[in-house]
Amino acid sequence: MTNTTQPLENNSSDSRRKHRQRVLKGGSIITGIKNSEISCTLRNQNEGGAELKVAPDARVPDRFLLYVPVDGVAYRSEVRWRRNDRVGVQFTGTEPKPKLHYG
Repeated sequence: MTNTTQPLENNSSDSRRKHRQRVLKGGSIITGIKNSEISCTLRNQNEGGAELKVAPDARVPDRFLLYVPVDGVAYRSEVRWRRNDRVGVQFTGTEPKPKLHYG
């Protein structure tokens, strides 16, 4: 008798949890509005995304550039979830350090 059971699909949230690293990094959400930035703290990060802590009243857009000085790179980011002062993002690519920053 052959096994006709198909494997379960790889759930991206499960794979995200397996490789998540706790971090404490400062970052800037660059909104695309001229010289508009929102300060944030990365709480955990992996190659595919991060959890950000922002001010409770922060108006974080659905898509933005996340500049992380310690990494020396800006991540193109899309919001996947929002909870109070936390925002989960998926990285969709990278860009060089934005010219907006001088540090």
